[in-house]
Amino acid sequence: MTPLTLNLVQGSFTFNFTPEAAKNLQQEISGLMERMKAIAGKVSSVGGRPEPKKSMEYRYAGSVFMEVFCNPNIYPSPFAAKVLLTVRDERIRITTEAELTQLIDDLSQYLEQAG
Repeated sequence: MTPLTLNLVQGSFTFNFTPEAAKNLQQEISGLMERMKAIAGKVSSVGGRPEPKKSMEYRYAGSVFMEVFCNPNIYPSPFAAKVLLTVRDERIRITTEAELTQLIDDLSQYLEQAG
């Protein structure tokens, strides 16, 4: 298992994560990005309120429990989006916001190192 480092606005933290879980999270984020682009495209082309899209809820249970949540309906673009991130085990729990673009970068870097 290779450690994953997630960079936050102020600081970072590292925990054990699997490449398979990282790929699954990347797929979830890819779907989220598509939904967010659809929302942004409808707002700019139609000028009205787009139909609400499904939130992303990703869960991983390994050496730690990790949950990533993002509501695509509240951000004007994928580049402004933030995710709610929770990582916990039996001794510690961290809940914070992270920038979606930074999470994408961290996952890509992790997969390059793990691959």
